Amino acid sequence: MHRPSLPRRGLLAAAASLAAPALHAQGNPAASYPDRPITIVVCFPPGGSTDLSARIVGPGLSDILGKPVVIENRPGAGGNIGIGYVARAAADGYTLLVASSVFVVNASLYRNAPYDPFKDFAYVGTLGASPNLICVRPDTGIKTLAELVAAAKAQPDRFNYASPGIGTTPHLAGEVLKLRTGAPLQHIPFLGAGPAVQAILAGTTEVLIASQGGQVETAQRNGQVRVLAQTGATRSPDLPDVPTLAELGVEDAVSETFNALYAPAATPAPIVQKLAQATLQVLAKPDIQQRYRLGGVLVAAEGPEGLKARVAKEVPLWREVIRQARIAVE
Repeated sequence: MHRPSLPRRGLLAAAASLAAPALHAQGNPAASYPDRPITIVVCFPPGGSTDLSARIVGPGLSDILGKPVVIENRPGAGGNIGIGYVARAAADGYTLLVASSVFVVNASLYRNAPYDPFKDFAYVGTLGASPNLICVRPDTGIKTLAELVAAAKAQPDRFNYASPGIGTTPHLAGEVLKLRTGAPLQHIPFLGAGPAVQAILAGTTEVLIASQGGQVETAQRNGQVRVLAQTGATRSPDLPDVPTLAELGVEDAVSETFNALYAPAATPAPIVQKLAQATLQVLAKPDIQQRYRLGGVLVAAEGPEGLKARVAKEVPLWREVIRQARIAVE
């Protein structure tokens, strides 16, 4: 039997050593991931807390994973355009989604939602959460929630409230407020928190309901809006003088807007886990937590299992609110 010469044996050994990492990578997709830039799709325009969450965490993920992370805004249809786009994207870890609580709402709200929150996505982790704020323009002269409710009842056709869009938790918080108080507020949806804030500043609406953070926080600090109440279970550490709805006698109205990171459903589990670990590393950094807080969002570092439990809880919760408020969107 012919035996390879020493040089040939050396070439075979070298080939085997090169093949081993390739075989390892085939067995573990995360071994070579990522090898090109990652795109995070945000389902709202720039300026709101969802966009803020993505833009804070993106550079940190880039540092840990060693590849650029690009933020791409795909707003429209209450978040459905961006969510549906990622649901249909290649499940390779290079197209991800950052969505607000519309993720757990829209499947019940829209009769033809372009995704299933349980079947079409892998859960990477929760990024942050914040209460919803009920705001008015200072020139309305309204200083309390009770005054707003009384004024709306006295002038049923006057008061409109802006929200970041149909099906967002600020929208549903407004509908819950109407159910609990009887205030006849007309909903005016926008394409995100940024445009909704601009609407109240321009005088298009008298009331704004949006999650704490982003341009809402800036407008509040600048005295351009007056915050009457917030929808959290407890007072926000950054708005200690703003009462909760429960403190004002409005019961069973707790809500918050959370932002989370998702991947298409068939993304290999090792890649999802690698993304989840990197995300938790980023969120654990004090400077990142401070940047979130300055934007009005508190870090809510939940990995895949925590986010999975949150989605499982909130989908039926908001489905019931939608039923009670008789909201339906084609």
